[in-house]
Amino acid sequence: MTDAPSRTRIAVASLVGTAIEFYDFYIYGTAAALVLNAAFFPELDQTAGNLAAFSTFAVAFLSRPLGSAVFGHWGDRIGRKSMLVVSLLLMGLSTVAIGLLPGYAAIGVAAPVLLVVLRFTQGIGLGGEWGGAALLATEHAPPGRRGLYAMFPQLGPAVGFIAANGLFLILGATLTDAQFGSWGWRLPFVASLLLVLVGLYVRVRIAETPVFRQAMDQRRIARVPFAGLIRHQWRRVLLGAGAMTVTYTLFYTATTYCLAYGTATLGIPKTTMLALTMIGVVFMGAGTVVSALVSDRLGRRRTLMAGAAVAIGWGLVMFPLMETRSVLLAGVSLAGALGIMGLIFGPMGAYLPELFPTECRYSGASVAYSLGGVLGGAVPPLVATALQGGGFGTMAVGGYVSAMAVLSLLCLAALPETAGDTM
Repeated sequence: MTDAPSRTRIAVASLVGTAIEFYDFYIYGTAAALVLNAAFFPELDQTAGNLAAFSTFAVAFLSRPLGSAVFGHWGDRIGRKSMLVVSLLLMGLSTVAIGLLPGYAAIGVAAPVLLVVLRFTQGIGLGGEWGGAALLATEHAPPGRRGLYAMFPQLGPAVGFIAANGLFLILGATLTDAQFGSWGWRLPFVASLLLVLVGLYVRVRIAETPVFRQAMDQRRIARVPFAGLIRHQWRRVLLGAGAMTVTYTLFYTATTYCLAYGTATLGIPKTTMLALTMIGVVFMGAGTVVSALVSDRLGRRRTLMAGAAVAIGWGLVMFPLMETRSVLLAGVSLAGALGIMGLIFGPMGAYLPELFPTECRYSGASVAYSLGGVLGGAVPPLVATALQGGGFGTMAVGGYVSAMAVLSLLCLAALPETAGDTM
């Protein structure tokens, strides 16, 4: 058992790491909604350009399961700590390279090709990040407090998003549209280098988890953890992925699609939409804290199912609120979606690791988390843009959000309660 100061360092390390990783990921989502279509796909019309930009956004979600499998294999073989350092470097350096990448006007078709390659490596890095951070927290947690400890990596996305959008908000307020489109959007990507250095300093100072050290002492390390996972735990991987889907759907519909829809279609100023989204993410962080703490008392599954049930209804009201063009009601729409997302996201930091044994826990939790992102993160901006462009209207987009919530609710119903289990 580690001492209290060590546990504090673990909480900080898991929070800082995921905050930096998600900062890198979110600045791309914001740039995809605002400027990448013009910088890398200038030959396409607005709808086609948005689809192309969101498609490059989706590439990282497709590579995340691969990153989860690779990092999960070695994380289950040689330890959690070393994989967390490597994943941070891969994600951060790919982000800086995107910020330095010449646009279509400079190098032609090579620009979008290289953009896709860098997005692919970003996704691989993030695929290994979350599972390691969640295990770092949960495998150090004392009995009955895994929800509390796992809350810290779950807060990383909210912190990273506020930092990313806050920087874009400042740039949007201080630069002209021409300056922002020419070079201003690149600054958050290049600034990631400083954040990576901070994250590395924190992570090289942490200790390996006691649960993994015990497994090594007892020679319970699998030779090929991923193979054992697929052979014996495939059902839990798929159900865990389905349970995660609604969190991704709510988040990326509210932050990526609604940002583009609110500015381009509803005519809400870009800085206003960014500010509303940041306020919504504060609600997401609050929901994350509340649900993580509640899950230690009432159970993970019960807490998660309650959040998914609320999400079904919210999917049907979020776009009617947006379409009033009222800044207040648009803010309510985003805050509600992101607050509910937090209610479901909070307990997941403990729940997904608890579903799998130590020998394949990094692989199982990471792959389930990343597969949920393929359906819930990569697809919503594409589906929403296509539905809107095809004349189906935003109610169809809201219906899609509700459908994903139903899917997650059904998957949770098929999974067990884990809060009282030992690791």
